[in-house]
This record gives sequence, C-alpha cells and structure tokens, in this order.
Amino acid sequence: MSYRVCFVCTGNICRSPMAESVFRARVAEAGLGDLVEVDSAGTGGWHEGDGADPRTVAVLRESGYDSDHTARQFQPSWFTRLDLVIALDAGHLKALRRLAPTEQDAVKVRLLRSYDPAAGDDLDVPDPYYGGMDGFEECLEMVEAASDGLLAAVRERMEGRAA
Repeated sequence: MSYRVCFVCTGNICRSPMAESVFRARVAEAGLGDLVEVDSAGTGGWHEGDGADPRTVAVLRESGYDSDHTARQFQPSWFTRLDLVIALDAGHLKALRRLAPTEQDAVKVRLLRSYDPAAGDDLDVPDPYYGGMDGFEECLEMVEAASDGLLAAVRERMEGRAA
C-alpha cells in the first residue's frame, strides 16, 4: 500500500506544484517511487484545469525538475485516502484543518517548512504569484530545504506501518 502525500497552496499553480515536483524527485532518488504517491491541489478552484504558472515551470526546468501539472481543488473527501497533507502557509493549514472531517484527518495536515530545521519560527512559504522571478526562486529554495526532512519523516512513518 502506497504512502500518499498531497501538497496544498491557494490556487495550485505556484507553490504546491513546485513542492510536488521537488518531492516527487526526492522520492524517486530515494528509490521509493513505487511506494510513495505525490500530488498537489489548491484550497480554491480558481485555476482548476490550468497548467502551472509559467514562472514555476521555468524555475523547475532550470533546476532539472519535471513540471507537468494540471491545477485542481482540494476536496475534503480526499482525507480518507491521504496519509499526509502538506500546507504551504499558515492560512492553508487553517483552511485544511477546518475542512478535515475528523480530528484524525486534521492531524494529517502539516506545514512544509516544519520539516526544515533551519526555518526557525517563520514556517510560511511566501506566495510568489504577484512578484518577479526572484520570488519563485526563493520558493524553490524553501521547498528544497524542507524536502529532505519531509522525506525522512515519510520514510519513518512507512517503517512504522510495516512494524
């Protein structure tokens, strides 16, 4: 049985598809591609059916990541099939925990940067949408910095399941 992770931001065209691409690459590099499913969604449906923001695609491609993506809106019914729901900022965290049908589902929601020991108290990944390319590059740096810790946590949870 796969371990399922979903990254969530506002519109699912900038931060969450970036996190999805980076984490999927980390999972593949770790040889866990057949064991961990990675996807993403938005708290809102404004961009459903759209591809990722061209700036997200450019930053991902420049860094060697896959950038194939179609935006969608997170649905509360998904909690039953997901093991971990990763919010990109505190607003997403609150919105997702409100959507959670049960307390067990609410506990599945975590902030991405909580997996980066160097993040300190600022756990939000800022929304780069209204800025320039530097915001997208900063977003990628934050996502990459948290991905190793997230991978370690997923690995630990998977081992706990097998025990």
